[in-house]
Amino acid sequence: MKKLFILMICLASCLSSFSQDKPAAAGPRIPSVELKTLQGDVMTTKEFYNGDRPFIVSLWATWCKPCIEELEAISLVYEEWVEELGVKLYAVSIDDSRSASKVAPFVRAKGWDYVVLQDVNSDLKRALNVVDVPFLCIYNQYGEMVWSHTSYATGGEEEVYEVLKSLIKSE
Repeated sequence: MKKLFILMICLASCLSSFSQDKPAAAGPRIPSVELKTLQGDVMTTKEFYNGDRPFIVSLWATWCKPCIEELEAISLVYEEWVEELGVKLYAVSIDDSRSASKVAPFVRAKGWDYVVLQDVNSDLKRALNVVDVPFLCIYNQYGEMVWSHTSYATGGEEEVYEVLKSLIKSE
């Protein structure tokens, strides 16, 4: 009787794992936070969506040199990433109200093709428990965090690319 009970539990466990339609190793879902577009409109992080492809969220600031280096390095390969992997990047500035007005001209001067948003009150930064920037994370198509890192070193964008490739292969 004991063996039959154990067998039934194992069978039920196996069957439930077949019914899942998303990866088991996924992390927390993206928190729901309101951000501002560069035009002053409100956008919620729940609108971060990229169909059946992953998306990247990068927290940065105009005063953060490593942040700028990382976003500049990604901008050099971003078009290729979009074509090959279908990825989308949301660059979220954490500049506060004193420096928020510098973000739009800064982004225009850089010519970045990302969706750039502003987290003036650091709501997303707090919700993600981010201490330092740059902070970059990758979410799967379900809005679940699958990878993140803080700081930037030259060539770090290659690691991001490899994670994106492996994520797409596993889908």
